[in-house]
Amino acid sequence: MKHLVVALLTLAIAAQPVCSQNADKAWKNLDYAGDGHVAHQLDIQLPAVEKPAYPVVVVIYGSAWFANNMKQMAFNAMGKPLLEAGFAVVSINHRSSGDAPFPAQINDVKAAIRFLRANKATYALDDAFIGITGFSSGGHLASLAGTTNGVTTFTQGTTTVDIEGQVGPHVGVSSAVDAVVDWFGPIDLLKMDACERAKTGQSPEAALVGGSLTEKTDLVILANPITYLDASDPSFLVIHGEADNVVPPCQSALFAAALQEVKRLNAYLTVPKGQHGPVTFNAETFKCMADFFKAEVAQ
Repeated sequence: MKHLVVALLTLAIAAQPVCSQNADKAWKNLDYAGDGHVAHQLDIQLPAVEKPAYPVVVVIYGSAWFANNMKQMAFNAMGKPLLEAGFAVVSINHRSSGDAPFPAQINDVKAAIRFLRANKATYALDDAFIGITGFSSGGHLASLAGTTNGVTTFTQGTTTVDIEGQVGPHVGVSSAVDAVVDWFGPIDLLKMDACERAKTGQSPEAALVGGSLTEKTDLVILANPITYLDASDPSFLVIHGEADNVVPPCQSALFAAALQEVKRLNAYLTVPKGQHGPVTFNAETFKCMADFFKAEVAQ
Protein backbone atom coordinates (compact mmCIF):
# COMPACT_ATOMS: atom_id res chain seq x y z
CA MET A 1 0.00 0.00 0.00
CA LYS A 2 2.77 2.45 1.00
CA HIS A 3 4.72 1.91 -2.22
CA LEU A 4 1.55 2.03 -4.35
CA VAL A 5 0.48 5.38 -2.91
CA VAL A 6 3.90 6.98 -3.32
CA ALA A 7 4.31 5.60 -6.84
CA LEU A 8 0.92 6.86 -7.98
CA LEU A 9 1.45 10.31 -6.52
CA THR A 10 4.96 10.56 -7.94
CA LEU A 11 3.60 9.69 -11.39
CA ALA A 12 0.88 12.31 -11.09
CA ILE A 13 3.18 15.04 -9.89
CA ALA A 14 5.85 14.35 -12.48
CA ALA A 15 3.34 15.50 -15.08
CA GLN A 16 2.86 18.84 -13.34
CA PRO A 17 5.12 21.86 -13.99
CA VAL A 18 7.60 22.59 -11.22
CA CYS A 19 7.50 26.21 -10.07
CA SER A 20 10.74 28.13 -10.46
CA GLN A 21 11.49 29.87 -7.19
CA ASN A 22 12.48 33.51 -6.77
CA ALA A 23 15.28 33.32 -4.22
CA ASP A 24 14.36 36.74 -2.82
CA LYS A 25 10.87 35.53 -2.06
CA ALA A 26 11.51 31.98 -0.92
CA TRP A 27 12.53 30.46 2.39
CA LYS A 28 13.35 26.78 2.68
CA ASN A 29 13.63 24.37 5.59
CA LEU A 30 12.34 26.74 8.25
CA ASP A 31 12.13 24.94 11.60
CA TYR A 32 8.61 25.61 12.84
CA ALA A 33 9.03 23.58 16.05
CA GLY A 34 12.55 24.61 17.01
CA ASP A 35 13.74 21.04 17.53
CA GLY A 36 15.83 20.40 14.41
CA HIS A 37 13.64 17.50 13.24
CA VAL A 38 13.29 17.29 9.45
CA ALA A 39 9.59 16.54 9.98
CA HIS A 40 9.24 20.02 11.46
CA GLN A 41 10.41 21.99 8.45
CA LEU A 42 8.41 24.14 6.07
CA ASP A 43 9.06 26.14 2.90
CA ILE A 44 7.51 29.49 1.98
CA GLN A 45 7.23 30.85 -1.57
CA LEU A 46 5.73 34.27 -2.29
CA PRO A 47 4.12 35.35 -5.58
CA ALA A 48 6.11 37.49 -8.01
CA VAL A 49 3.70 40.42 -7.73
CA GLU A 50 4.84 42.85 -5.03
CA LYS A 51 2.48 43.33 -2.08
CA PRO A 52 2.98 44.25 1.56
CA ALA A 53 1.55 40.88 2.60
CA TYR A 54 -0.05 37.86 0.95
CA PRO A 55 -2.92 35.58 1.90
CA VAL A 56 -1.64 32.10 2.68
CA VAL A 57 -2.36 28.56 1.54
CA VAL A 58 -0.70 25.67 3.35
CA VAL A 59 -0.17 22.53 1.24
CA ILE A 60 0.32 19.00 2.62
CA TYR A 61 1.69 16.00 0.73
CA GLY A 62 0.14 12.57 0.59
CA SER A 63 2.12 9.53 1.69
CA ALA A 64 -0.36 7.32 3.58
CA TRP A 65 1.19 9.09 6.63
CA PHE A 66 4.42 7.11 6.02
CA ALA A 67 6.71 10.04 5.05
CA ASN A 68 8.11 12.95 7.04
CA ASN A 69 9.94 14.91 4.32
CA MET A 70 7.92 15.34 1.12
CA LYS A 71 7.06 19.04 1.29
CA GLN A 72 8.76 19.71 -2.03
CA MET A 73 6.47 17.19 -3.72
CA ALA A 74 3.44 19.04 -2.37
CA PHE A 75 4.78 22.34 -3.69
CA ASN A 76 5.56 20.83 -7.09
CA ALA A 77 2.05 19.40 -7.28
CA MET A 78 0.00 22.51 -6.62
CA GLY A 79 2.26 25.47 -5.95
CA LYS A 80 2.06 27.12 -9.37
CA PRO A 81 -1.72 27.72 -9.61
CA LEU A 82 -1.77 29.05 -6.05
CA LEU A 83 1.17 31.39 -6.63
CA GLU A 84 -0.39 32.67 -9.84
CA ALA A 85 -3.60 33.32 -7.90
CA GLY A 86 -1.68 35.56 -5.50
CA PHE A 87 -1.17 33.27 -2.52
CA ALA A 88 1.90 32.71 -0.42
CA VAL A 89 2.39 28.95 -0.68
CA VAL A 90 3.62 27.15 2.42
CA SER A 91 4.52 23.49 2.02
CA ILE A 92 5.03 21.66 5.29
CA ASN A 93 6.49 18.44 6.60
CA HIS A 94 4.94 16.51 9.46
CA ARG A 95 5.91 13.48 11.51
CA SER A 96 5.20 10.13 9.90
CA SER A 97 3.29 7.29 11.52
CA GLY A 98 6.70 5.67 12.01
CA ASP A 99 7.92 8.71 13.94
CA ALA A 100 4.92 8.89 16.25
CA PRO A 101 1.28 7.78 16.24
CA PHE A 102 -1.73 10.07 15.91
CA PRO A 103 -2.29 12.85 17.00
CA ALA A 104 1.34 13.81 16.28
CA GLN A 105 0.55 14.57 12.63
CA ILE A 106 -2.25 17.06 13.29
CA ASN A 107 -0.25 18.55 16.18
CA ASP A 108 2.48 19.32 13.64
CA VAL A 109 0.08 20.88 11.15
CA LYS A 110 -1.30 23.16 13.83
CA ALA A 111 2.19 24.06 15.05
CA ALA A 112 3.15 25.07 11.51
CA ILE A 113 0.11 27.35 11.26
CA ARG A 114 0.93 28.93 14.62
CA PHE A 115 4.49 29.55 13.38
CA LEU A 116 3.15 31.34 10.30
CA ARG A 117 0.94 33.62 12.38
CA ALA A 118 3.68 34.36 14.90
CA ASN A 119 6.14 35.25 12.11
CA LYS A 120 3.80 36.91 9.63
CA ALA A 121 5.73 40.19 9.54
CA THR A 122 9.02 38.43 8.78
CA TYR A 123 7.63 36.56 5.78
CA ALA A 124 5.07 39.09 4.45
CA LEU A 125 2.10 36.89 5.31
CA ASP A 126 -1.45 38.16 5.75
CA ASP A 127 -2.88 35.94 8.45
CA ALA A 128 -6.35 37.34 7.91
CA PHE A 129 -6.61 34.41 5.50
CA ILE A 130 -4.91 31.06 5.91
CA GLY A 131 -6.30 28.36 3.67
CA ILE A 132 -5.16 24.76 3.66
CA THR A 133 -5.13 21.95 1.12
CA GLY A 134 -3.65 18.50 0.75
CA PHE A 135 -3.98 15.29 -1.19
CA SER A 136 -4.56 11.73 0.02
CA SER A 137 -3.30 11.56 3.63
CA GLY A 138 -2.53 15.27 3.25
CA GLY A 139 -6.20 15.79 2.39
CA HIS A 140 -7.07 13.97 5.60
CA LEU A 141 -4.84 16.29 7.64
CA ALA A 142 -6.04 19.43 5.85
CA SER A 143 -9.64 18.42 6.48
CA LEU A 144 -8.89 17.60 10.10
CA ALA A 145 -7.26 21.01 10.55
CA GLY A 146 -10.48 22.55 9.25
CA THR A 147 -12.93 20.57 11.34
CA THR A 148 -10.90 21.03 14.55
CA ASN A 149 -10.68 24.83 14.49
CA GLY A 150 -10.79 25.82 18.15
CA VAL A 151 -10.60 22.24 19.45
CA THR A 152 -7.95 21.62 22.10
CA THR A 153 -8.72 18.21 23.57
CA PHE A 154 -11.46 15.78 22.62
CA THR A 155 -12.71 12.56 24.18
CA GLN A 156 -14.19 9.47 22.56
CA GLY A 157 -15.15 6.68 24.92
CA THR A 158 -12.25 6.31 27.33
CA THR A 159 -9.69 7.93 25.02
CA THR A 160 -8.78 11.62 25.12
CA VAL A 161 -6.41 13.26 22.64
CA ASP A 162 -4.75 16.65 22.63
CA ILE A 163 -5.60 17.83 19.12
CA GLU A 164 -3.92 21.23 19.41
CA GLY A 165 -0.73 19.83 20.89
CA GLN A 166 2.26 21.53 22.46
CA VAL A 167 4.65 21.47 19.49
CA GLY A 168 6.88 24.49 19.00
CA PRO A 169 7.34 27.81 20.78
CA HIS A 170 4.07 29.48 19.76
CA VAL A 171 1.52 27.60 21.87
CA GLY A 172 -1.37 29.97 22.46
CA VAL A 173 -1.29 31.46 18.96
CA SER A 174 -4.33 30.55 16.85
CA SER A 175 -4.04 27.54 14.53
CA ALA A 176 -7.39 28.21 12.84
CA VAL A 177 -7.76 27.93 9.07
CA ASP A 178 -10.23 29.85 6.92
CA ALA A 179 -10.96 27.47 4.02
CA VAL A 180 -10.10 23.90 3.02
CA VAL A 181 -9.62 22.05 -0.25
CA ASP A 182 -9.62 18.29 0.28
CA TRP A 183 -8.15 16.23 -2.56
CA PHE A 184 -9.27 12.61 -2.16
CA GLY A 185 -8.46 12.41 1.53
CA PRO A 186 -9.54 9.58 3.84
CA ILE A 187 -12.33 10.92 6.03
CA ASP A 188 -13.71 7.93 7.95
CA LEU A 189 -10.89 5.48 8.62
CA LEU A 190 -13.32 2.84 9.85
CA LYS A 191 -14.90 2.70 6.39
CA MET A 192 -11.89 2.49 4.09
CA ASP A 193 -12.98 -0.89 2.72
CA ALA A 194 -15.66 0.13 0.18
CA CYS A 195 -16.93 2.67 2.74
CA GLU A 196 -18.57 -0.17 4.63
CA ARG A 197 -15.94 -1.43 7.06
CA ALA A 198 -12.39 -0.92 8.28
CA LYS A 199 -9.51 -2.64 6.57
CA THR A 200 -8.20 -5.69 8.38
CA GLY A 201 -4.59 -6.50 9.20
CA GLN A 202 -1.71 -4.15 8.45
CA SER A 203 -2.83 -0.91 6.82
CA PRO A 204 -1.75 2.74 6.76
CA GLU A 205 -4.66 3.50 9.08
CA ALA A 206 -3.43 0.92 11.62
CA ALA A 207 0.08 2.35 11.42
CA LEU A 208 -1.31 5.84 12.00
CA VAL A 209 -2.97 4.89 15.29
CA GLY A 210 -0.22 2.49 16.32
CA GLY A 211 -2.19 -0.72 16.45
CA SER A 212 -5.21 -2.73 15.40
CA LEU A 213 -8.21 -0.67 14.33
CA THR A 214 -10.49 -2.96 16.32
CA GLU A 215 -8.41 -2.48 19.46
CA LYS A 216 -8.01 1.27 18.98
CA THR A 217 -11.44 2.14 17.65
CA ASP A 218 -11.82 5.20 19.87
CA LEU A 219 -8.51 6.63 18.65
CA VAL A 220 -9.48 5.93 15.03
CA ILE A 221 -12.72 7.86 15.53
CA LEU A 222 -10.68 10.73 16.99
CA ALA A 223 -8.51 10.70 13.85
CA ASN A 224 -11.56 11.08 11.58
CA PRO A 225 -12.17 14.64 10.31
CA ILE A 226 -15.87 13.89 10.13
CA THR A 227 -15.99 13.35 13.92
CA TYR A 228 -15.57 17.06 14.62
CA LEU A 229 -17.69 18.50 11.82
CA ASP A 230 -20.13 21.27 12.76
CA ALA A 231 -21.61 24.49 11.41
CA SER A 232 -18.77 26.63 12.78
CA ASP A 233 -16.21 25.02 10.48
CA PRO A 234 -14.71 26.80 7.45
CA SER A 235 -15.97 26.25 3.92
CA PHE A 236 -14.77 23.14 2.05
CA LEU A 237 -14.14 22.22 -1.56
CA VAL A 238 -13.90 18.44 -2.01
CA ILE A 239 -12.32 16.84 -5.11
CA HIS A 240 -12.08 13.12 -5.93
CA GLY A 241 -11.39 11.01 -9.00
CA GLU A 242 -14.08 8.50 -9.91
CA ALA A 243 -11.46 5.83 -10.71
CA ASP A 244 -9.43 6.21 -7.50
CA ASN A 245 -8.48 2.71 -6.34
CA VAL A 246 -6.47 3.81 -3.29
CA VAL A 247 -8.92 6.00 -1.35
CA PRO A 248 -12.48 4.98 -2.26
CA PRO A 249 -14.42 7.84 -3.91
CA CYS A 250 -17.26 7.12 -1.50
CA GLN A 251 -15.07 8.63 1.25
CA SER A 252 -15.48 12.05 -0.34
CA ALA A 253 -19.15 11.38 -1.06
CA LEU A 254 -19.73 10.68 2.64
CA PHE A 255 -17.82 13.81 3.59
CA ALA A 256 -19.59 16.01 1.06
CA ALA A 257 -22.98 14.85 2.32
CA ALA A 258 -22.00 15.59 5.92
CA LEU A 259 -20.59 18.99 4.96
CA GLN A 260 -23.76 19.80 3.05
CA GLU A 261 -25.85 18.94 6.09
CA VAL A 262 -24.08 21.60 8.18
CA LYS A 263 -23.87 24.03 5.23
CA ARG A 264 -20.08 23.95 5.03
CA LEU A 265 -19.78 22.48 1.51
CA ASN A 266 -18.88 24.92 -1.24
CA ALA A 267 -18.68 22.24 -3.94
CA TYR A 268 -18.01 18.54 -4.45
CA LEU A 269 -16.17 17.81 -7.70
CA THR A 270 -15.83 14.33 -9.14
CA VAL A 271 -13.42 13.72 -12.01
CA PRO A 272 -14.41 11.08 -14.61
CA LYS A 273 -11.57 8.55 -15.01
CA GLY A 274 -9.67 10.43 -12.31
CA GLN A 275 -7.24 8.24 -10.42
CA HIS A 276 -5.33 8.79 -7.17
CA GLY A 277 -3.62 11.85 -8.59
CA PRO A 278 -3.36 11.17 -12.34
CA VAL A 279 -6.18 12.82 -14.32
CA THR A 280 -7.70 14.16 -11.07
CA PHE A 281 -4.86 16.68 -10.97
CA ASN A 282 -5.52 18.83 -14.04
CA ALA A 283 -5.71 22.46 -15.11
CA GLU A 284 -9.46 22.67 -14.51
CA THR A 285 -9.41 21.26 -10.98
CA PHE A 286 -6.39 23.39 -10.07
CA LYS A 287 -8.29 26.47 -11.30
CA CYS A 288 -11.29 25.45 -9.20
CA MET A 289 -9.03 25.25 -6.16
CA ALA A 290 -7.48 28.67 -6.79
CA ASP A 291 -10.84 30.29 -7.56
CA PHE A 292 -12.37 28.83 -4.40
CA PHE A 293 -9.61 30.22 -2.21
CA LYS A 294 -9.80 33.63 -3.93
CA ALA A 295 -13.55 33.76 -3.37
CA GLU A 296 -13.08 32.90 0.30
CA VAL A 297 -10.50 35.68 0.69
CA ALA A 298 -13.01 38.14 -0.75
CA GLN A 299 -15.68 37.28 1.80
